[in-house]
Amino acid sequence: MASEKQEPTILQMHDLRPAPGAKRDRIRVGRGEGSKGKTSGRGMKGTKARYQVRPGFEGGQLPLYMRLPKLRGFRSPFKKQYQVVNLNALSELFPKGGEITVDDLVKGGAVRKGCPVKVLGEGEVKSAFTLKGMKASATAKSKIEAAGGSISED
Repeated sequence: MASEKQEPTILQMHDLRPAPGAKRDRIRVGRGEGSKGKTSGRGMKGTKARYQVRPGFEGGQLPLYMRLPKLRGFRSPFKKQYQVVNLNALSELFPKGGEITVDDLVKGGAVRKGCPVKVLGEGEVKSAFTLKGMKASATAKSKIEAAGGSISED
C-alpha cells in the first residue's frame, strides 16, 4: 500500500456545531413548585423578593441625589467675559505711551487672545495712551484723557 493522499476536508457552514455544554435550556422561573417555582431564585421575603427596587434607592437612607446641593440661579450662555487690565500694568508695558491695540497687549502677555479687553482705573498714567479696540471704565477714561490720551472702542 503506497501512501495514498487524502483530500483535506473543508469546513462548511452546515458542519458547524456549538461546543458541547455551550447551549443550555433557559430556566423558566415562576412556573410551578416542581421547577424553580415558588420564590423563583429571589429568596425569602424582603424588598428584593417582592418588587424591583428603583435605581438610586439606598434602603431608606437619604439618597445621594437629595444630599447634594441644588444648583441655584441661571448662567447666560451669551454673557461677554472681559479680560481686565489696570492702568499701572499699561504704564509698565508701555512707559512711552502711544497707540495700544489688543494685539499689543497679547504680545506683552497682559491678556489672552480671543477675549474682549477692558481697562480699569487702578494706577497712575504718566504718558498719553491711545487705546484702540477695547473698553475702559469711567475712572480709567478720565485718567487717560487727563494725561492727553484717548479711547476708541472699534
